[in-house]
Amino acid sequence: MLALWIRNAPVLSLDGWFPAALYCAIAFVFSLFAFLVFRTLDGMTLHLFSVSDALEVTKAVLLALFLTCLALFSLTRLDGIPRSTPLIHALVLFSGLVSARAFGRILQSERKLTVPAAQLKVEHIIIIGSNKLSALYIDFLRAYAPHSNRVIAVLDDRSEMVGRTIAGVRVLGPTIDLLPIINEFKEHGIRTDRIIVGGDSDFLTKEAMEEISNICMENEIGLDNIPRLVGLNTLRTAVEEQCEREEETNQPVFSPSSYFRMKHLVDFSLSLLLIVVLLPVFLAISALVLFDVGSPIFFWQRRVGLNGQGFHVHKFRTLKPAYDDQGRSNFERVSWFGALLRKVRFDELPQLLNVLVGDMSLVGPRPLLPHDQPSDSTVRLMVRPGITGWAQVHGGKLITPEEKNALDAWYVGNASFWLDLKIIGKTILFLLGGESRHEQIAKTKSTALVMPIQPAE
Repeated sequence: MLALWIRNAPVLSLDGWFPAALYCAIAFVFSLFAFLVFRTLDGMTLHLFSVSDALEVTKAVLLALFLTCLALFSLTRLDGIPRSTPLIHALVLFSGLVSARAFGRILQSERKLTVPAAQLKVEHIIIIGSNKLSALYIDFLRAYAPHSNRVIAVLDDRSEMVGRTIAGVRVLGPTIDLLPIINEFKEHGIRTDRIIVGGDSDFLTKEAMEEISNICMENEIGLDNIPRLVGLNTLRTAVEEQCEREEETNQPVFSPSSYFRMKHLVDFSLSLLLIVVLLPVFLAISALVLFDVGSPIFFWQRRVGLNGQGFHVHKFRTLKPAYDDQGRSNFERVSWFGALLRKVRFDELPQLLNVLVGDMSLVGPRPLLPHDQPSDSTVRLMVRPGITGWAQVHGGKLITPEEKNALDAWYVGNASFWLDLKIIGKTILFLLGGESRHEQIAKTKSTALVMPIQPAE
């Protein structure tokens, strides 16, 4: 009904209510069908709302739009309903679904300003062997240490198991593909910290165990088996113990600007508006990336965000696969269109989806890979990372990590709506003129080091 009203459809001015009611009923039924197909109910777990959930919502809305158009304008051809009404209906439906999830995430109690040190170190695990013991161990990890241990993949030599999931983790391939899978995760910013075999020492052949041991030694990866790790208290790391000692001392923490209490509402509204306005640009770039680089069109990397929580940052793909269809190495992986996207920074546009779901902000400290964090990242991780930030417009890649950290710390303590507008303006000049090291870095660095420290509330 809202779509009909926005379009000022002639059917609303007719004496009979049946055509409008029929349109709404058909659209409603097909929308429910699309939601069931794409399981949008799963995304209603608010604290897990992510870019992937937003993409699933988009697929469901597009399917509902297609089926509605097929039923209405191929079969009934209802008079009084403009042909653009289903498109407006789809935009309204998408905005409503995403808004409900995003505002639910805003309202949840995640306003803790201190950053637990243990959350900065997540141990990524690959399990070899998809059996009941492995499934139980994955469930045990989720119950015992959900924030410090994460199973990223399962390997199994049985071909019928590849592609299936065990305890919610996908079986990616056989044991022989262990090294390529480790390298693939590394390219996406996820370092494999431990390989765990789902059985005793005789679970695998001697040759397979020797190969796995060599891979672990060369890549400095720990190697264990589940029976020896059944006492989960052995997974307690020194980082977690240090975090507990720091919390017991109740040391004072830095207090960010009060602007961050309302900043996420501004980010959500602006990102939703930009996505709608830039939708033709998104579609055009997606088509060119698909033609030039291939599928998938998005590249993701795991970065560290608010309170040290990891999330997947999304970009348009600019690199061709490492190997072509005949297995030959691609030495020039950056495509011509990918190089253009990188130059104008349009490969960063999908991060508007990260802003929409609450992982990022339009302006803030840039999210870094876990191993690229500065020596003391406590202050910069108190707020959501940004697509652009104070450090980016004062040097970007031309300044050191510690200088970036000092600039980001200054921004966290002095953020305001007008400062964000200033940074956005400087970002536009930065895109036109390129990176340059700013002379204000040294001044900002010294200022950031003497910012007042206030006790946590």
